[in-house]
Formats: sequence, C-alpha cells, structure tokens
Amino acid sequence: MLVFEFKAYGNKSQFTAVDEAIRTAQFVRNSCLRYWTENKKIDKYDLNKYCAVLASEFPFADALNSQARQASAERAWSAISRFYENCKKGISGKKGYPQFQKNCRSVEYKSTGWKLATDRKSIKFTDKKGIGKLKLKGTRDLHFYSCSQIKRVRLVKRASGVYVQFCIDVDRSENIEPNGNTIGLDVGLKEYYTDSNGITVENPRFFRKYQKVIKRLQRRVSRRIKGSNNRGKARQLLGKRHLKISRQRKDHAIKLARCVVQSNDLIAYEDLRIKNMVKNHCLAKSINDASWYQFRIWLEYFGKVFERVTVAVNPAYTSSECSSCGEIVKKALSTRTHVCKCGCLMDRDFNAARNILSRGLGTVGHTGTFALNASNALGDESSTFAGEILHQQVMS
Repeated sequence: MLVFEFKAYGNKSQFTAVDEAIRTAQFVRNSCLRYWTENKKIDKYDLNKYCAVLASEFPFADALNSQARQASAERAWSAISRFYENCKKGISGKKGYPQFQKNCRSVEYKSTGWKLATDRKSIKFTDKKGIGKLKLKGTRDLHFYSCSQIKRVRLVKRASGVYVQFCIDVDRSENIEPNGNTIGLDVGLKEYYTDSNGITVENPRFFRKYQKVIKRLQRRVSRRIKGSNNRGKARQLLGKRHLKISRQRKDHAIKLARCVVQSNDLIAYEDLRIKNMVKNHCLAKSINDASWYQFRIWLEYFGKVFERVTVAVNPAYTSSECSSCGEIVKKALSTRTHVCKCGCLMDRDFNAARNILSRGLGTVGHTGTFALNASNALGDESSTFAGEILHQQVMS
C-alpha cells in the first residue's frame, strides 16, 4: 500500500465545507463509540448499520458520503479491537480504553464520493457537503495507477493547509544485488548512530535548532486573548513551525534508512522501548528530538522493499559487554570510552554496535533464514556461504 499526498487548493467556502465534513466524521466516530459503550456485545458490522441510523436522524450526517460514514465507524472499531487485544495479551498498565475524539483532523472516503480528473490534477467530491473540485499539487504522478487501485482518499487538515492523500493498492519491491555487508547500529544522543564499522552520523537536533523560535511563538500565543483572531493567527504560526520540524525529522529518517538498507544485506539494531525511555524527564526532549522509532520504522519498510534482513536485538548489556572477550564492564552514562582488562580500548558506542551486530547474526543464524559471512565485520567465520540471500526471509 502506497500513500501519495498532494496539497489541495480551493476557495474559502470549499475549505469551510472540508471542516464540516471532518466534524461530521468525528461525530459519527464518537456516536459509534457511545453506541458500543451502551451495547458491549456488538461487532464492527453493527457499527456500520448504526451509521444508517445516524444518517436518518441527523441531516448533516446524511450529507456525508455513506462510505465515509462507514470509514469513521471503522476507526471507532479499530480503537475498540485494539483495547480487546491489549486485554487478551494481559499487558501491564493501561489497556488503552477507547476515548472520544475531541480534535479530528481528517475524513476518509472509500471508493465512492469522489471523482479524479483525467489529467490527475484535480479531484471532485460528489457528496452533499459541497466541497466540490479541489486542485492538486505535488511531486507524485498518479498516471501510473488506475482509479480502481485507489482504495481510500483522505482529506487531512494541517497547519499549512488541506492535503489529499491517496491510498494505492500496489506491492512495492525492488531487487538489488547482494553485497555481503552486515552492519549493527547503536543509536545515541551525541551521535545519531554509530555502526559496527566505526562510522558515525551526526545528530541533526532539529527541535533544538528552532527552540528559541518556538519559545517566542508560544509566548505570543499565551499573550493573546482566548478566542480572538490574533490568537488563532499565533497558533497557526506555531503549528507551522512544529510541522516543519516533523517533516525534517521524517525526511532525515527516510533518506538515512534507505541508504543503510541499500548498502547492507543485514541490519541489526536495538529493540528499544521509547515509551519507557522518555519517562526520564532529563532526556525526554532529546530522545523525542532524535526520533529513533521513526528511523526504525523506515528501516523495516525499506528492508521489505529491497528484500534485506532487519533484526531487532535485545539492547541489554550491549554497552557494558566487551565485544572482544565478552567481559561485563560497568560504566556510567557519562563514560564514553570502553576500557577492558583484555586490552580492548574503543568508543563506547562502537563497542555497542559490534555487540548488536554479533547478536543479530546469532539470531538469524539460529532461525536459518539468512546466510552471510560475518568475517568482514567481527572476524568470525560463518558456516554458510557468503552473500547468499534466500527469497523467503523473515523480516522484522
């Protein structure tokens, strides 16, 4: 499934209609959630039937496309089913009980309610909300895909305007020649990551660079009167700055992950629990600014696209364990050099990256899904042929 996004252009009345459609989608979702709380023994099909009841009772709900109402009901059921799954798994802490949505920013259409122009430069929404024809501007080309391949169309509202997303049903895969390289990645705050070859990538720190600007914009918002037009304008400027930072993080993660996956046949990385790590209030801002989880998501995605193996290993003792002799050398977080009694002296992150690669190769070796020679990384001999990649591999 590919998602292409385009900037939408229209007049003020059209964007007002978009806001009304988003509010209606939020109303349908919250109504379905209320219906579930009153009748716990229902399924997603009952929620779809309840959408017709809402359309008969409320004219503004009937103005929204019927499949768009069903998509909103599916969002409610997605939250309900996730809660059920967490309860069955018996996870500790909160189970994620479904909550009512207060600030929805998107509405989703299925196969009806919209019509794409033949030149693929505009889209017309045909329901009774009055959105009409919106011009599209973007870098993607929709001419390669037929309208039958477009399964969903979303209208998304952001600080910089309204965007149209197309969810296209297509399998993306690219075949490249194996090169026999393996790599282990140790992410950090000082450097974005250090690999098992000793190469480091600088941490861009996008939020830190614009922190003074954001503080100034936040003070401007707090000084404005609530509900005034000036406060709305100040919030708009603050939202645009945050949106720019999030886009910079995403762009950096995509480009870096693609480069790493294309250059190696196996990528081992730490299976970090970011949710628990950000509980440290001293490092939470820097951890969120690094966006490690987004980098991992794109590593796994490009691993599937280019048919590479990505392995998430247990991060326990990767920094304290000596990569040469296996001895545990305890060290504080401020200690950046690994010194072992066996004579091993190297950077702390470099040592951790070597351990991560060793564990990744050990995990894949036990499953029998990948065959590589690891001698160029750690000096160990492999029991299988070098450079061999099976087509049916186990991805992360």
